[in-house]
Amino acid sequence: MKLWGGRFTKKTNKLVENFNESLSFDHRFYKQDIRGSIAHVTMLAKQNILSADERDRIIEELKSIEEDIEKGNLRFDDGSEDIHSFVEAHLIERIGDTGKKLHTGRSRNDQVALDMKLYIRDEIDTFKELLYELLSEVLHIMEDNRSTYMPGFTHLQKAQPTTLAHHFGAYFEMFLRDYDRLVSTRKRMNLSPLGSGAFAGTTYELDRDYVADLLDFDTATRNSMDSVSDRDYLLELLSDLSIISMHLSRLSEEIIIWNTDEYRFVEMDDTYSTGSSIMPQKKNPDIAELIRGKTGRVYGSLISLLTAMKGLPLAYNKDMQEDKEMSFDAIDTVKSLIKLMSGMLSSMKFNHSRMEASAKGGFTNATDAADYLVKKNVAFRDAHEIVGRLVLYGIEHNKALDDFTLEEFKNISEVFDKDIYEAISLKTCVEKRNTKGAPGLEAINKEIEASKRILESLK
Repeated sequence: MKLWGGRFTKKTNKLVENFNESLSFDHRFYKQDIRGSIAHVTMLAKQNILSADERDRIIEELKSIEEDIEKGNLRFDDGSEDIHSFVEAHLIERIGDTGKKLHTGRSRNDQVALDMKLYIRDEIDTFKELLYELLSEVLHIMEDNRSTYMPGFTHLQKAQPTTLAHHFGAYFEMFLRDYDRLVSTRKRMNLSPLGSGAFAGTTYELDRDYVADLLDFDTATRNSMDSVSDRDYLLELLSDLSIISMHLSRLSEEIIIWNTDEYRFVEMDDTYSTGSSIMPQKKNPDIAELIRGKTGRVYGSLISLLTAMKGLPLAYNKDMQEDKEMSFDAIDTVKSLIKLMSGMLSSMKFNHSRMEASAKGGFTNATDAADYLVKKNVAFRDAHEIVGRLVLYGIEHNKALDDFTLEEFKNISEVFDKDIYEAISLKTCVEKRNTKGAPGLEAINKEIEASKRILESLK
């Protein structure tokens, strides 16, 4: 069934029908379409545009259609143009002319805008749950690794020693910002477009605020033209998902590096690894690599929708149908990425001794040696120069700073004394370094406790 056709004298070309249809992908928000229709006819009856009996018959049959879809008794293969015509056609088939009154005071333009908002709002709620689970897993790693020493990096070069807890604390902050962005997006989009009609409203005395309340929106939109042509909330969601993917990809990249034989910081669980068809010794971090790879796919959805929208005049244009497939793909992809990362982290084992040994190498305590000199009244720039010479000497003689004799220290600068060994010890470097106004380990513990409180507040 088509929702239009009175002014046409020829059948639509079959190729055009296939090109124009959207049921093959927009059927996924049948629940939202039916929920919106129930709210719409409830309002029409309240406004005496429909009778109470007509309202009840329509609502009863809409619920029956939803039940039949869920039981598999009703399939999306009847040639309908989209989910809206699919539901309405089956409604009319079941209750006759009363079903034809469903669309009173409504256009597909404001109907699809409503359905998409309801669907995206539900998906955001799902993403919040998934991110909560991921944040919980990250926090669990932080709690278990408060004093797990490891090297920190800049430019992929060993920089200073830190702890695994502090390292994962950075990802906790990233994923927390992702959560907050979704909350903000949901709040901004929570305005009901229903009642905007095709773009200029309707002559029926609709109660738009009543419908908004029925559907748990904050209120109705103000401008009807913007209501049917706005896709900003989708662009915001795709931006949010792109940033989430980017964060997941960064963590995946580190896991991939840490999993190499050269690092051996982590051991991937067999359930999140794959093998090689030719090299029997291989245990590949394919899931982390795919998370990294699929991030570009999510970016593509954002760029595609931005491109589709960039030249559209007001109000609705058919180009906007392109918003669905790319959004659905990004949503499905990122849900999988978050779930996989949570599972991968929960099953991954950390090689604490290997991490600590690596933290002791690579002159990660060089900055602390310079700070030692500064505390002995050496100007920092001079201290930087002195420690640079120490590092060069260590490279030439294949020695870590910890292994220098006091004489070797003094050959570079007489300022060094036997207390240098305490100053550059791993324990001192990590646990006494000041971050956020407190010594390192104390600051990490405070960070963990703050993260626990934040996570608790998100429940």
